[in-house]
Amino acid sequence: MNLMSLLAAHKESGKTVRAGVIGAGKFGSMFLSQVPTIDGLEVSVIADLSIERAKTACRNVGWSEALIEATDYIEDGSALCSRDDVDVVIEATGIPAAGIHHCLAAIDNGKHIIMVNVEADVLAGAALAKRAKAAGVVYSMAYGDQPSLVSEMVDWARATGFKVITVGKGTKYLPIYHDVTPDDVWTYYGLSPEEAKAANMNPQMFNSFLDGTKSAIEMSAIANACDLAVPDSGLMFPPCGVDDLAQLLRPKSVGGITEQTGTVEVVSSLERDGRPVFRDLRWGVYAVFEAPNDYAAACFKQYGLKTDDSGRYSAMYKPYHLIGLELSFSVLNAALRNEATGYTKAFRGDAVSIAKKDLNAGEMLDGEGGYTVWGKAMSAPRSLELGALPIGLAHHVKLKNSIKHGEPVTFADIEIDETSEVMRLRREAESLI
Repeated sequence: MNLMSLLAAHKESGKTVRAGVIGAGKFGSMFLSQVPTIDGLEVSVIADLSIERAKTACRNVGWSEALIEATDYIEDGSALCSRDDVDVVIEATGIPAAGIHHCLAAIDNGKHIIMVNVEADVLAGAALAKRAKAAGVVYSMAYGDQPSLVSEMVDWARATGFKVITVGKGTKYLPIYHDVTPDDVWTYYGLSPEEAKAANMNPQMFNSFLDGTKSAIEMSAIANACDLAVPDSGLMFPPCGVDDLAQLLRPKSVGGITEQTGTVEVVSSLERDGRPVFRDLRWGVYAVFEAPNDYAAACFKQYGLKTDDSGRYSAMYKPYHLIGLELSFSVLNAALRNEATGYTKAFRGDAVSIAKKDLNAGEMLDGEGGYTVWGKAMSAPRSLELGALPIGLAHHVKLKNSIKHGEPVTFADIEIDETSEVMRLRREAESLI
């Protein structure tokens, strides 16, 4: 609660917190929009494959021409990680292989890293976090994104003595969404292709939000950061409003739907017939927890908490998340406190590739949000038992075998270079299970 005091003292000593941003897309742009209003924080360099695009992003978020001219722009993210004028690296490319490469470069150069790239984190976060710890640098989730916000809620619940039952986020979901492709994604967002193009919205990226992939990645990241379980059968996406969280997301043994205590789940803002859920949590995050004793349960009632019908289970929730607008919280914590706002502690959950249609040998997989596969959450032990292909590796790889619609794609089904950097880090993470 004294982060700004620490920043003020840092500035009084003649220093500023200097961030380097890799990837000036939506998440990066949201962070950039806030930087000029935070005295003592600066962006010294931005790396993007298009320097002009990065400068345009800065103009679009309100940067003055003087600030734009005072900032360096480069194309090479790895070069950014070696610069003396960068204290904290922000990896916001969204590309798993690139994220792993940049993270390794940051660690090798003694830089703290904020891994906006959840795709890379779920793919090999256990190995990256271990390497960062050995190097004495912070490896952190991005505050403002759901995994970090949920990790904070879990920490709060455990630190106050409550038992964590189920945690997660809300989203718009129907079962048919798993097979949606970029060709028809805008129908489900209520937009025309022309409107989406005018807003510079990427159909494959937005489809990953819709088809369940992003939810699988984020819930796996939470499980890995908070030592929680991921259902082997996948997320259920039950329709649920905020008033019913504690009643529905308690264990089956007491009338709820969760298979076990301490698990992740996503709730839908739509009933299965498409009607909106009353008081939905589409944009927010939640944690269901249990009172450890009768006295605490009585306090729930006395202080007006919504509980299940037994009075022992309750929930806290945050109705919104501001994504990149909140990212500076992670940057400042890393630089001033040497602390992460959530990070992978163990390999508990994985996001694996499931065929969206019948796939034929020789076809190329096109990754997250594409035409061929979607990402399903699965426990890490089950994923390794199946030899399932992580969704983060399902980009531009060729199938050796045909796969039926709804079936998982495995490593045995594809052609992949086991000597590549991304595969070496993935195998390193698997060895830490």
